[in-house]
Amino acid sequence: LEEAAFQLQQIFRIDISIALNILGIESMRAGHYRVGYTCFKLAADRDYSKAQFNVGLCYEHGRGTEKDLEKAAFYYLRAASSCHPMAQYRYARCLLCHRPENEWDRHEKAVTFLEQAAMAGVTEAQAYLGVFYMRGLQPKEKKGLKYLLLAAKNGDAQSRYHVGVCYEKGLGVQQNLAEAMKHYRQSAAAGNRDARERLRV
Repeated sequence: LEEAAFQLQQIFRIDISIALNILGIESMRAGHYRVGYTCFKLAADRDYSKAQFNVGLCYEHGRGTEKDLEKAAFYYLRAASSCHPMAQYRYARCLLCHRPENEWDRHEKAVTFLEQAAMAGVTEAQAYLGVFYMRGLQPKEKKGLKYLLLAAKNGDAQSRYHVGVCYEKGLGVQQNLAEAMKHYRQSAAAGNRDARERLRV
């Protein structure tokens, strides 16, 4: 694998870590998961954040290696610490979904990473934060609406539906049924069933 990466490096004059990561992606696409994982791991051990993220995915989904959420979180954190937006989102999800309820510092850390990913344009993080702020123990409706609007602008139909709910019920914004209908229609046109049902009601 390292020889193949070296050849790729010579052809394209790219860093060996980038070459290994490319080989990993191509191997995964071809269904050679073990080879793909090995390539990602070699590049990740050279501190390449994109490969660290890919190793995290391998551990999270059990592709090319055993499924291990702790190891997935470890590699996501390494990539997130290098400002990899999707890794920030995945690591935050790991913290929120698998944390003991009393560990507030992990909760705060997760929200920080989610906000960084959302501001970097990760639609999944924007949508997650929007719902998170709307449904928290102490809802922050204006903040939630801000992130829902960002996700909706990025094409997320479910977030567009939630924006409609905000306008219908006056959450974080003045109640406006015409505006709610507009968002429901856009969401329904994108295939959202909840929005179609809401329009019927």
